[in-house]
Amino acid sequence: MTVIDTAVLERHGIKPDEYERIQQLMGREPNLLELGLFSVMWSEHCSYKSSRVHLKTLPTSGPRVVQGPGENAGAVDIGDGLCAVFKIESHNHPSFIEPYQGAATGVGGIIRDIFTMGARPIALLNALRFGSLDTPLARRVFEGVVAGIGGYGNSIGIPTVGGEIVFDEMYAGNPLVNVLCLGIAHKDDIIKGAAKGTGNPVYYVGAKTGRDGIHGATMASAEFDEKSAEKRPAVQVGDPFMEKLLMEACLEVMKTGAVVGIQDMGAAGFTCSTSEMGSRGGVGMSVDVLNVPQRETGMTPYEIMLSESQERMLLVVERGREHEVEAVFEKWDLHAVKVGEVTEGTRLEIHERGTLVADVPNRALTDEAPVYNRPMEVPLWQKSVQEISAADLAATPSAQQAFDRLIAVPTIASKRWAYRQYDHTVGTNTIAQPGMSAAVVRVKGTSRGLAVSVDGNGRFCYLDPYQGAILVVAEASRNVACAGGEPIGATNNLNFGNPERPEIMWQIGEAVRGIGDACRALNVPITGGNVSLYNETDGRAIFPTPVLGVVGLLEDASKTVTRAFKTIGSAVVLLGDNLGEIGGSEYLATMHDLVAGRAPEINLKREAALQALIVKLIRDGCIESAHDCSEGGLAITLAECAFDTGGIGVSADVTAVGVAGTREAADSPLSTNATLFGESASRIVISCASRHLDAVMSAARDADVTAREIGRVGGETIRLSVNGQAAIESRVSDAESAWATAIETKMSRKAAS
Repeated sequence: MTVIDTAVLERHGIKPDEYERIQQLMGREPNLLELGLFSVMWSEHCSYKSSRVHLKTLPTSGPRVVQGPGENAGAVDIGDGLCAVFKIESHNHPSFIEPYQGAATGVGGIIRDIFTMGARPIALLNALRFGSLDTPLARRVFEGVVAGIGGYGNSIGIPTVGGEIVFDEMYAGNPLVNVLCLGIAHKDDIIKGAAKGTGNPVYYVGAKTGRDGIHGATMASAEFDEKSAEKRPAVQVGDPFMEKLLMEACLEVMKTGAVVGIQDMGAAGFTCSTSEMGSRGGVGMSVDVLNVPQRETGMTPYEIMLSESQERMLLVVERGREHEVEAVFEKWDLHAVKVGEVTEGTRLEIHERGTLVADVPNRALTDEAPVYNRPMEVPLWQKSVQEISAADLAATPSAQQAFDRLIAVPTIASKRWAYRQYDHTVGTNTIAQPGMSAAVVRVKGTSRGLAVSVDGNGRFCYLDPYQGAILVVAEASRNVACAGGEPIGATNNLNFGNPERPEIMWQIGEAVRGIGDACRALNVPITGGNVSLYNETDGRAIFPTPVLGVVGLLEDASKTVTRAFKTIGSAVVLLGDNLGEIGGSEYLATMHDLVAGRAPEINLKREAALQALIVKLIRDGCIESAHDCSEGGLAITLAECAFDTGGIGVSADVTAVGVAGTREAADSPLSTNATLFGESASRIVISCASRHLDAVMSAARDADVTAREIGRVGGETIRLSVNGQAAIESRVSDAESAWATAIETKMSRKAAS
């Protein structure tokens, strides 16, 4: 028998005080297998032990919420007895170690979370972060991740319809791969991951178990260092063709009514599915690892229980209906093996050839995992990074120089290099395709559509995690509204550094507080999500990066609006106030190599009014295009509205504003740049036919939203002026070429090297 000493605890990520707690819950010392169970279930990745106290403060209920946090995915009512089922998950750590498989299995895992609920997945989105594409490492990781996302999603037949990609050196050693999946289910058909009914058989279905992914959850709950490459064996290997069969079989078997509960074997594998299903149902479970299908010889109970091999599910079936379940899986040529049964009591009993090898209370592994209210401290540097000195901005480029640089910055540039590798039309549901702001998919059999957006802004959250998180929620909701969708639910992915550092824990707490305040103000409940901590290498953390996925409902999908201008001669209107805020902006980072200043201010009442206004204008058929102002500010937004139009240009003249937080004169070059490239919140550029202009302006006045006609669609150039003075003039074809090929040009260096 293995002696459990300090070295063994360290390898398992168990702290000494946690081991004492385990002994108290067990009433004895655990054996090595039992310690392994606690190791994965008490990992940060599975237990949320550092963030749970904060997550409990989020708003999770609302008139449309059918299922909130606590299940495999959240669900909201979209009418006619249907639900939108959705969730976002991360696969950050595995994607750095093995980019292709890390990303691919991240896609597979979130798909299983959706069809486990009885929903058919219809769309995928992703939020990705990498280091600078000027480095070989970032290009390698980016290429592998994109290939993994496309390889898995394309093969299984679920379209990748949108997302966002950011490049910044703060993510060089810790890329972020967050994937959202959206599905549709009948409200009455939703199935939960709870075991019930003493004597009901427990079935293992899907792929065989191997040694891949062992301690994957534990790996995802630790920082990286120079030995990170050694963790490659902890990355799972995916098989999308197996997952396709598994999805179809599970959706079919759930229709028989013979399934009591079902759970994906994701993080922590067989351990998680058995203990969580038992805990949720308040019952016990007895399993024998000998019955688990294995693809490698000589596997121990420890390896079988902790393996994170992909494409596997656990089902609890009504006793007496086993033949129905087995027949369905046999039809799809899949393993469906009885591995145990539901028992009286509340314990997880693991056997090997009939011999009891582990006996643990389910709740000890799940609900009784430690919950930490970790100390929080404002970083000593926080105040200093919110300041910008005149010396920092001494060499001010012209607006034309700034525009020419910004349009080709990879974070702003077209992500076509990535999404052309994704099948975004399979399933024939896609209305608004990647690159058109929010994605929109139709709900077949109805007139409705669902708009979905994922957004994050690490720079804003670095400068002010509370304010930054509010801005993230607002932008994700605003993007959905710009497509015509009324935001009805959200899911979050919290990506942060080491929570054991008080300054990181402060960032987490403040960000969650900001998310909560924004969701309450915008009436967008959180239905679930994911937390990914320890995203740092050698003590250097990523920018605090909460990512929000928001789903919105369009009653009439035929009225979907995208960013692109449609008609020559249409009026261009700016909704919202231009405040000249450059703190944390792409302009400041690109032109001055500076991440500093104050994150933009936001008035959530005005934001709510703006979103309600744009949804109404789209519903009433008053506008032709709508685009949220974000990275790169107003100038980049106007340019993007001219792209993908066949070369239709725009002429606009905007009122100069001073540089927020400074005494800069409104007619200075810096003020011109702040006017054009500042990233003030709550702004939307719309275009409308002249006959609708009065109605648009009247509706804006009624909503108390600032609205100014700033220009007209037409010509072949992007011509922007400030107070009547020419600032930017570029041919649409030239600007669009730079924008469309920027990432491809960077990636061609990899091919040439």
